[in-house]
Amino acid sequence: MPEPSPPAVRLRELAVRFGNRILFEGLDLEIPRGEFLAVLGPNGSGKTTLLKVLLGLIEPSGGRVEINGRPPRRGSRHVGYVPQQRAFDPDLPIRGRDLVEFGLDGHQRGVPVSGPRTRSAVTRAIDAVGARAYADAPIGRLSGGEQQRLRIAQALIGDPRVLLCDEPLLSLDLSQQDAVSELIDERRVQAGTAVVFVTHEINPVLQYGGRVLYLVGGRWAVGTPEQVLTSERLSELYDTPVDVLNVRGRIIVVGAVDTVITEPHGHHHHVDEDATHDQSLMGRRPRL
Repeated sequence: MPEPSPPAVRLRELAVRFGNRILFEGLDLEIPRGEFLAVLGPNGSGKTTLLKVLLGLIEPSGGRVEINGRPPRRGSRHVGYVPQQRAFDPDLPIRGRDLVEFGLDGHQRGVPVSGPRTRSAVTRAIDAVGARAYADAPIGRLSGGEQQRLRIAQALIGDPRVLLCDEPLLSLDLSQQDAVSELIDERRVQAGTAVVFVTHEINPVLQYGGRVLYLVGGRWAVGTPEQVLTSERLSELYDTPVDVLNVRGRIIVVGAVDTVITEPHGHHHHVDEDATHDQSLMGRRPRL
């Protein structure tokens, strides 16, 4: 019998440390094809660093990482990446279409010079995200939601098996957050692409039914939202009393002195996210 296909992502005893500071350690996780994994936690907890490890940009301090059964490799076509949103200069002489094409030949200098096959691939990617109406406009003059659709097209043009998304909902209003989340999930459903979705905005993605990886203070927990996003579990992770509230179907996480750790409408992790945490707490490895 043929061997079963490897998971899209496999982490074994993964650790990342910077000096004496531990972002996470002992992280064991398998992400099968077609799973939607939301990665949560305060700023500085290692969410973006985890994506850089999966992209082959950072060597882990310990453990093993596999993407489709192989070590991660910088520039792999099997991995698509939606970066954190950055403002473009309104006068930047690059069209939305050019941005998408950089997903194929971004290593080259200057605006791409396309052949027929490349132009066809770019058009298909643009149509897949519903961006044809503004694909030829200067990228800096588009709205945040329009730019984000084109970034997703750029990430998908190489037909990746794994899609890494770093805060794709940042600075978007609620309707745009819902539209971008739905677009990414459509790709997951239609192509079986594994999605690793770093976000502070958990509510727009709860409906997609995947698991949650929560990173904080060198510790981690992974499981369904019902398992991880509880007062007991988050109090353990933060090592301080935390309340998880359900308000009209939306999750709000509140700290011990009315400090909002996570709330539905903004980038609100008001914990000392970048401070070095007590080393005696970092060795714990919460599991579900």
